[in-house]
Amino acid sequence: MENAADTDPDPIKLKSIKNNRTFTVPQKHRFGNCRSVKEFEKLNRIGEGTYGIVYRARDTRSDDIVALKKVRMDKEKDGIPISSLREITLLLKLRHPNIVELKEVVVGSHLESLFLVMSYCEQDLASLLENMPTPFSEAQVKCIALQLLRGLDYLHLNFILHRSETFTVRLHISDLCSDFGLARCYGIPLQPMTPRVVTLWYRAPELLLGTKTQTTALDMWAVGCILAELLAHKPLLPGGSEIQQVDLIVQLLGTPNENIWPGFTRLPLVGQYSLRKQPYNNLKNKFTWLSDAGLRLLNLLFMYNPLRRATAKDCLESSYFKEKPLPCEADLMPTFPHHRNKRAAPAVESQSKRNKV
Repeated sequence: MENAADTDPDPIKLKSIKNNRTFTVPQKHRFGNCRSVKEFEKLNRIGEGTYGIVYRARDTRSDDIVALKKVRMDKEKDGIPISSLREITLLLKLRHPNIVELKEVVVGSHLESLFLVMSYCEQDLASLLENMPTPFSEAQVKCIALQLLRGLDYLHLNFILHRSETFTVRLHISDLCSDFGLARCYGIPLQPMTPRVVTLWYRAPELLLGTKTQTTALDMWAVGCILAELLAHKPLLPGGSEIQQVDLIVQLLGTPNENIWPGFTRLPLVGQYSLRKQPYNNLKNKFTWLSDAGLRLLNLLFMYNPLRRATAKDCLESSYFKEKPLPCEADLMPTFPHHRNKRAAPAVESQSKRNKV
């Protein structure tokens, strides 16, 4: 009788923890309960998440178009990275119209080949903003903002911080929050978390000043930056460094102090910054055409004190979304060319200016 290892062109060998003996995994048990990634036809590379490359792919069984995310394992020596396990665990729990759906996990022929099969989102908001010929109307901006807020409200109700500004928008089916590599569950008491999260332009001041405890207020600051960018048709706070980012925030909102932000002077990195003396909030000067309700919403999202910053639930109840122009319906949003879906994609992709610093 032939040995399985003799007929298998690509045998997988594992070492037993019990007796340190090496054995070959039989071909029929190679993938366990997971499907093989060979059942998916990769169409093109569409981007890179926090911890892995993302492809547009076709499921050869169902003919569905999906997003296939290869889990990055290049620096891992002890199995699947904790960030990937976190993302898988979170996404398997989440079911909401505005949250990207994890359909299944599939595997390649090697132990380090692991892929997440997710619902495919036609557009990435960042690339769409850079490529669209005309800006969104205010009614369309409100539609996008509501989808984003509903997704975040669901996450926060489930004690999950998104901690990334990478929101992928499916403008018709409304999958909006994605890339959960940085997402974390939180609880009470709040535990310290990795401080360098959220792309620089969307990073809350408490993060820039070294806070160790992170709350849903981080996500809400990022929402304020995204809403402002959609309304102004350009990034609100495009800092080139952390020092410049803090300075841009101060120029826009004024210099923080203990009166408006109790505990501000005790933040770990406050002493490393020389803050300019700027007593004015300039949001109204920046958005002269925006209604009082719209300005009020932005001001609540840009509160220095995280405890006073608007929650997703607060924003959903804002009168801004109830006044004219009313938010358009999601299925009436315009369609756009799929800039990412080119088979002959260049080997080296251009890096977005929204890269983490």
